[in-house]
Amino acid sequence: MFLSQFQTIGNNLFTRGMVSSESGNLSIRTGDNLVITRRGCRLENISENDLIETGIYRNNRITPLASAELPVHRAIYQTTRAQAIVHAHPPHAVTLSLTERDIVPNPELISEICSVPVIGWGVKVVPGTLEDEIAAALRDHRIVLVRGHGSFAIGQLMEEAYNLTMALEESCQVSCLLKSIR
Repeated sequence: MFLSQFQTIGNNLFTRGMVSSESGNLSIRTGDNLVITRRGCRLENISENDLIETGIYRNNRITPLASAELPVHRAIYQTTRAQAIVHAHPPHAVTLSLTERDIVPNPELISEICSVPVIGWGVKVVPGTLEDEIAAALRDHRIVLVRGHGSFAIGQLMEEAYNLTMALEESCQVSCLLKSIR
């Protein structure tokens, strides 16, 4: 039912360099459940077996197969009105997250976002952690960056979250290029 949506977004993220072979994850909310990509899923080639349905508030027998970022996805769904989440590793955005505490995207590329907070300063970032901080930041923002790790974008549709991820990366790429010529 959701497979083609996951396949399209996953493949787009991979071909645009936003995830590597086994990084990044996607999910959608289905009532009190969520469908999330499994641990070690290759987003460029998602199959039906790569989609894990589990509870937002509870585990089930297949929960251990879910992405290591499941705690973050759960916290986001519990805290926000998000219906879809895209977690990617956009290289230019991740690069800027190492030096910036707040990224202000170029308004010509991403006009609906004033700023993107960078969280995770002063802590060791491990997948599946910082869930409370990420979810809290997403109450007021549609995309956040975890320092040195990646972005979490939310939307009513997975395509919205994907579009935010791409717009942020394009804006950060321009910022990195500008910094390189100064």
